[in-house]
Amino acid sequence: MSVTGAWRIGDPPGRRKFVTGPGALALEAGGVLPSFSLAYETWGTLNSDASNAILVEHALTGDSHAAGPAEPGHPSAGWWDGLIGPGKALDTSSCFVVVPNVLGGCQGSTGPSSPDPAGRPWGSRFPAVTVRDQVAAEAVLADALGIDRWAAIVGGSMGGMRALEWAISLPARVASVLVLASAARASAEQIAWAAPQLHAIRGDPSFHGGDYYSAPSGPHVGLGIARRIAHVTYRSEPELARRFGRAAQDGEDPLRGGRFAVESYLDHHAGKLARRFDANSYLVLTESMNTHDVGRGRGGVAAALGRVTARAVIGGVDSDRLYPLYQSAEIAAALPGAPEPSVVSSPYGHDSFLIETGQISALVKALLG
Repeated sequence: MSVTGAWRIGDPPGRRKFVTGPGALALEAGGVLPSFSLAYETWGTLNSDASNAILVEHALTGDSHAAGPAEPGHPSAGWWDGLIGPGKALDTSSCFVVVPNVLGGCQGSTGPSSPDPAGRPWGSRFPAVTVRDQVAAEAVLADALGIDRWAAIVGGSMGGMRALEWAISLPARVASVLVLASAARASAEQIAWAAPQLHAIRGDPSFHGGDYYSAPSGPHVGLGIARRIAHVTYRSEPELARRFGRAAQDGEDPLRGGRFAVESYLDHHAGKLARRFDANSYLVLTESMNTHDVGRGRGGVAAALGRVTARAVIGGVDSDRLYPLYQSAEIAAALPGAPEPSVVSSPYGHDSFLIETGQISALVKALLG
């Protein structure tokens, strides 16, 4: 296995396109990126007045490949394939759908695995980026595409954070917004769940302080542990009980060192992520989620949400133990004119925003009217 699952220059580009910022990007925490690029994919055709553009924001380990099959350059099939395409909720026969890889990510956008101006991987020297920085970078993409105002911005989880931040920081550029299974600010419990994941990666002997790109092996053990912890929070206890119970993995006996089936399930997801993601990006993006707080420097959450002029639909999942419904209700209560949060009813927990295509499609259609 390669030291990183990041997409790197020289790899097949797949459907990616790239935009480079016009100059340095000053960061909220005080650092500077002297230059940056964003990878993105598009579906559909931008109309003559650029009024049909929809921005789709991915979650923590997602990327720009939101629709389409796995192919060279894209190790996984589109994570929202059921929603994007002709005749689907995000109908590409009439809409122009744009999906960027987030700043700090590892699938073509500038992040820790990318070369710095001297050509070396950024590694441990990559600066801290916040959700606000990520949105500032995406505004550069919008400018490059000639999009002054998004007809809609749609995002779930970390993507919902960016969607919400767009609507607050650049309200004139957002006509409507759908925020799914997300929050106006990270809670103590969300930060607490993230803490052992960060420690697992940094504690891996192959991490080398973040500068592992020329090492014989990468911090796959730590990244795998982080993914196992996270994945439990992405699903619900009733679903895990129903799917696995206390069953042993086929051919294994837990009394004799074998695994339970649920352990095998977590092992599978750990290995899958290590093959397509970068440990440093996992750290950078997780910490951007930890520091997410729309009220920072704006007089608090309610005051910040009061800036939103976009028509808003807020959705939460009734079985979500990572981003519980009260956080969706907090957003909806403070948004001018927003209805009560829509409830996605599902046994699948937080991941329902990726799984419940029918219910999510209904929310998208309600947003677009």
